[in-house]
Amino acid sequence: MQNRSVQRWRKLGLIIQPDPRLSWAQTHCMVPTPHVLGNGLVKVFFSGRDILNRSHIGHAIVDLNRDGRVVDYPSEAVLKPGALGCFDDNGVTPSCVIDLPDGELGLYYIGWNPGSTVRMHIFGGLAISSDQGKTFERWSRAPILERTRTDPYLNTAPWVVRDGDGYRIFYVSGHEWLHKDLPRYNIKTGYSRDGKHWVREGHVCLDFRDENEHALARPYVVLEDGLWRMWFSYKSADYRIGYAESKDGLNWERLDHLAGIDVSPSGFDSEMTEYAAVVKHDGMRFMFYNGNNYGFEGIGLAVTE
Repeated sequence: MQNRSVQRWRKLGLIIQPDPRLSWAQTHCMVPTPHVLGNGLVKVFFSGRDILNRSHIGHAIVDLNRDGRVVDYPSEAVLKPGALGCFDDNGVTPSCVIDLPDGELGLYYIGWNPGSTVRMHIFGGLAISSDQGKTFERWSRAPILERTRTDPYLNTAPWVVRDGDGYRIFYVSGHEWLHKDLPRYNIKTGYSRDGKHWVREGHVCLDFRDENEHALARPYVVLEDGLWRMWFSYKSADYRIGYAESKDGLNWERLDHLAGIDVSPSGFDSEMTEYAAVVKHDGMRFMFYNGNNYGFEGIGLAVTE
């Protein structure tokens, strides 16, 4: 592998926060999912929660030239919970936004559904925009990541990267439930020709470090100069941000010590850091991330030093 120096980050603080004036954003700005617009502007999708704790997807536009200052925060959510009985009827959370053919924008997301024998069911969905992300329509009311023979538990948090003539997906997949309230999940990968129908054979690309680790979450993957880079979240007690590299996108080496970011002595990220999303601008990398209680207070921003 190459480029193995520690990534050092300077934290800029909270930049996007819940807005109690909005019914869908009473608390949380969870899982920042950026779509780069250019000239330092980034549309950051996230999920806020209503008074019933149901997640809705909205967005804010921030200016990286001004340390992530919010320049637009629309009052309407772009995706609401699905129809009663569907996989996403209790909430939706973004995980990836990419440009698709024919000028469409694909929003891959997490659908939440309460369980009975287990606490929850979560699967990956897809919504598509034909107006540059102003509005989205579900491509299907069914998940694009459903249970399979190799993936019999939860399958969610899809991250999609263009790979040759097709697409590679990285997703969170359940390994087991330790008890009703505690799933154990790692990160797998699959392939698609169209970004909608996926071939999954249960290939684990990032696995647990030890038996105490029970969560590998939100893969955020980029392919740069032939090197695959992944930022992800891992948890034994509380979430931290990890980092991995791969030559082929299939076999990964965990290099968590190179992530270069940890909790702060105090403030919104003093207990947890998770759900990192990294973009490049003006020769620097910018990281959007969540802190304590899964983004309860909002989204933070850090920049490489």
